[in-house]
Amino acid sequence: MTEKTKDERLSYEQARAELASVVERLEAGGATLEESLALWERGEQLTGICQAWLDGARARLDAARQEHTG
Repeated sequence: MTEKTKDERLSYEQARAELASVVERLEAGGATLEESLALWERGEQLTGICQAWLDGARARLDAARQEHTG
C-alpha cells in the first residue's frame, strides 16, 4: 500500500491527530533541517486531507439545506 493510499483512508480525526503531533514535534525543536522539512511537508499533506474532509462536509450540509428549502 502506498503512502497516498494510506492517506486516503485516514479519517478526519486521524489526520488531525497526526497533524497535532507533527506540530508538537516542530515546536519542540531539536530536529535536523532535513527532519524539520520532512515534518513540514507531512504537515502540509495532513492539512490538505483535513481540508478535503471539511470541504466535503460543507458540501453535504449545503446540499441538505437546499433540499429542505428547495
